[in-house]
Amino acid sequence: MYFLKLKNISFSSRTTLYDPYLWAYELEELGFKGWEIVQEGFQCLRNENLSKLKDIYETTDLKITIHLPFSDMNLACLNDNIHVAIIEQLKTYLEIASPFVELAVIHPGHYSPYGSLVPSKAWKQNIESLQIIADTAENYNIDLALENMPNVMQIMGTTPNEIQSMLESVNRDNIHMTFDIGHANTSDNIDEFITHCSSFFKHFHIHDNHGNYDEHLPIGRGNINWKPILHKLSNTNSMFVAEMNSLEEGIDSINYIRKL
Repeated sequence: MYFLKLKNISFSSRTTLYDPYLWAYELEELGFKGWEIVQEGFQCLRNENLSKLKDIYETTDLKITIHLPFSDMNLACLNDNIHVAIIEQLKTYLEIASPFVELAVIHPGHYSPYGSLVPSKAWKQNIESLQIIADTAENYNIDLALENMPNVMQIMGTTPNEIQSMLESVNRDNIHMTFDIGHANTSDNIDEFITHCSSFFKHFHIHDNHGNYDEHLPIGRGNINWKPILHKLSNTNSMFVAEMNSLEEGIDSINYIRKL
């Protein structure tokens, strides 16, 4: 089997309303090699969750990565007080995660109602924010992976040109790209990303949809033609994170990949 030999498949649950530490120990037995924690809701690394994560880190071979929070976290925010709070939260979460992770996924900013009136100013704020977060990550020996976004109005980073421009403008050795194949499908630019941005690829998110919006379906339930895509990406040791709504959907996805 040419695709990854299942050695690089990780899991992430988008459902942050339930305690993931109840099922995280099952991931290895199910065939997953990693776990991407979403720093939101019940998955947040705080209080008792830190000791739970420490136990998982020490008693399993799972490769742990973190998805930095994205709800209410606009890197292009032009409200100075709110922007300062956003940056400080992201820096704090990198510090908290640093004993356990070597890679953190981050979303680019988006244009607020005011930002859409001054797009160059919002873009500049997004770049400077990413530079600050990349520098903080570097202090903790963490790679930052900027994720391409779905086709939603006002969101930055939906095209290869935008992502490439961001990464080159940030100009830090430790910032790379998380290629989200499902997101790219909503803009019909999967092949374009592979052609123009593959040199930046460090991490992958996999989920399915029908090309209209970001459904996060199990692999094989949408219209993405996975076999040629995964074949093109097979020469990598990076993690492919199945971003699902439930562990059951993750199991369906890894079973589909086994059949390719």
